[in-house]
Amino acid sequence: MAKKTVPSEFIIERDDEKCITCQVCCRMCSNDVHTYDPELDEVNSDSTKCVGCHFCEMLCPTGAITVKRNPSEFKINANWTARVINDITKQAETGGVLLTGMGCDRPYPIYWDHILLNASQVTNPSIDPLREPMELRTYLGRKPDRIELESSDDGPGIKTQLGTQLKLETPILFSAMSYGSISLNACISLARAATEAGTLYNTGEGGLHRDLYKYGQNTIVQVASGRFGVHKEYLEAGAAIEIKIGQGAKPGIGGHLPGEKVSEEISQTRMIPEGTDALSPAPHHDIYSIEDLRQLIFALKEATRYRKPVGVKIAAVHNVAPIASGIVRAGADFVAIDGIRGGTGAAPTVIRDNVGIPIELAIAAVDSRLREEGIRNQASIIAGGGFRNSSDVIKAIALGADAVYIATAALVAMGCHVCQKCYTGKCNWGIATQDPYLTKRLNPEIGTRRLVNLLRAWSLEIKEMLGGMGINAIESLRGNREQLRGVGLTDTDLKLLGIKPAGEAW
Repeated sequence: MAKKTVPSEFIIERDDEKCITCQVCCRMCSNDVHTYDPELDEVNSDSTKCVGCHFCEMLCPTGAITVKRNPSEFKINANWTARVINDITKQAETGGVLLTGMGCDRPYPIYWDHILLNASQVTNPSIDPLREPMELRTYLGRKPDRIELESSDDGPGIKTQLGTQLKLETPILFSAMSYGSISLNACISLARAATEAGTLYNTGEGGLHRDLYKYGQNTIVQVASGRFGVHKEYLEAGAAIEIKIGQGAKPGIGGHLPGEKVSEEISQTRMIPEGTDALSPAPHHDIYSIEDLRQLIFALKEATRYRKPVGVKIAAVHNVAPIASGIVRAGADFVAIDGIRGGTGAAPTVIRDNVGIPIELAIAAVDSRLREEGIRNQASIIAGGGFRNSSDVIKAIALGADAVYIATAALVAMGCHVCQKCYTGKCNWGIATQDPYLTKRLNPEIGTRRLVNLLRAWSLEIKEMLGGMGINAIESLRGNREQLRGVGLTDTDLKLLGIKPAGEAW
């Protein structure tokens, strides 16, 4: 069968009465969906090439274009769904691994939508955040078992020596997205926004572009298995170091940046030849045990003279709790956990959709395990993987996280429409691409403003929810699961989350 048999996912509808054949859609679509026919003086659209990014729809000056899902359906079969049939057809035609971008989109339970927050009424009055101070400032890093105070002529002070802490004005950080997987303009937007909002962003495993070193105090530099772009100045530049063991979208496998994305500047940043594939092996070839991990943690601390916190990022997997316990005992100052809905620039679809567990269950499991072992204070927990709004954030903190990572939400704030074709390098929004013609579409000043607005909006909403619970500091909510109740969850779900069912009092 020579003809391509996978139906188009989207249908382009064009209103001929509105279309003025300005050809904006022809010039702007990186997927060559729209073409102009000079003989007929009309624009035609090939729906089979459409990825559903809606860029042409947004730019059309007359609103003549509408992008819709293809209504064509296969015969209904609970086992042999249209998605299954199309995937088999694609692999029969190509003989390759199916790739995708972003996080898992399968209809697994989203536990955030089944968790409800508490609110104060009579005995514990609520707090008005407009009239009373609310504290969102968060400190990440190892805390001592106890604090000793001392008195002096200047007044009381802390005698206990505290480790280096990362100060966040809001408990939200920008998660790891490497230069290469996203454009430099996107990286600049994230760095500037983190600096302006008083939080941090993560370089990902692609090194640090020379133009971003000035934002170092708001940067977490990542050390991954490929060691791309890792050198002394890189380690010194960041406020903290994160060792990447795994990520939620592809636990247990490595990374791959295609050679066509490795431009001259990316090759310099990653310290690899221009045009060559950047392959990150699945394991770190110097880490095969907790003891090996401990050696790397302290090697990085030694290299930076113990002035920077060193953390470890892992994917949320079935035994995430004992793994996190080992990481804390190995000397990590924070543990970043990435759930199954965590995003990526490219991953095998079968891995993204079938490996790992939801971040909600992972937070509860890790927080409980560390508390049971009496080591919860020795490391902070950063949770990531599909955080969509401020209520997800505050529920994660109540479950036990110290702060959360956001990535997909940040990209959406910059214009992303989650078409999941990041791996093609043809992002029309100028985000997940290295094409100079496309990267210009993302203005770093506008991107920065939109990201700062997002963090400000979420922070204001968090204050409102805290005030409603009668709590004036985010640290008082951390791990306070009595403020949560489950609705529509099984007894097993409630047990794993460590929360009571809705309707049950304290």
